[in-house]
Amino acid sequence: MADETHRVVILGSGPAGLTAALYAARANLAPLLIEGAEPGGQLTITTEVENYPGFENGVQGPELMNIFRLQAVRFGTKFVIGETEAVNLGSRPFELRVGKKTIGARALIISTGASAKLLGLESERRLMGYGVSACATCDGAFFKNKEAVVVGGGDTALEEATFLTRFCTKVTVIHRRNQLRASKIMQDRAFKNPRIAFIWDSVVEEIFGEQKAGVSSVRLRNLKTNAASDFRTDAVFVAIGHQPNTGIFADQLEMDELGYLKVRPGSTYTSVEGVFAAGDVADRVYRQAVTAAGTGCMAAIDAERWLEAQEAG
Repeated sequence: MADETHRVVILGSGPAGLTAALYAARANLAPLLIEGAEPGGQLTITTEVENYPGFENGVQGPELMNIFRLQAVRFGTKFVIGETEAVNLGSRPFELRVGKKTIGARALIISTGASAKLLGLESERRLMGYGVSACATCDGAFFKNKEAVVVGGGDTALEEATFLTRFCTKVTVIHRRNQLRASKIMQDRAFKNPRIAFIWDSVVEEIFGEQKAGVSSVRLRNLKTNAASDFRTDAVFVAIGHQPNTGIFADQLEMDELGYLKVRPGSTYTSVEGVFAAGDVADRVYRQAVTAAGTGCMAAIDAERWLEAQEAG
């Protein structure tokens, strides 16, 4: 039995979750939002955000998320600090375990996001947002007329590298093998681009730089010769994939082969009636704050209409 039950519960407090909360609250659904392990989502580790509409001169990532949160609070969203440890989507209402409490939800909006896979270096964490990034679309424009490295060998890495050539004078792709995993068309495009170079059979062992001055170089280790070398660069873009935060929904919701939640085309409906997905948790293509916010809006409207139909029936 749930300790408390709500008409709408939202999981995740990034752009998707907070936008869903705003719309659900304005529809008088009194949503409860469970903030998750990283309140505010990926934007809280982003410094300058220049591509979110409405902020002519840019805005700091944490500031933007705080504005989202205050707007959701203004219309009555309630917040729970904590992480959802388990869910039961077979019960009605749905049951979610958060700490020692069991929360019931008549409708559930999942906006738990996706986490960029990182190298796991202390210097990577320290310089994230200060020359280290996991999103070329977000941060590439900051490195106009500079040099960058992209770590990875799949489609994402080559997409990032190709995009960065719009701004950077040179982009060097660093890959741990001697051949790419990317699709043939992406490889052909990258090999023909005069601004893209490759360093094979190598991994990044260290990133050098300071938060004020940015990145200055990386230390590489050749996996075949074990030789170490330093390579000068102004930026490091990590492109080794993303992991959707969907583990607790395994065997309960339909997912694609990478673990992203499947939704009905043109909607946010998942494979379980009354459960909706918004943001990066269901988006393996765009992964932008503005697209996440858009699907958060969609999820709230879908949930409102679904609840209305259920309650009318």
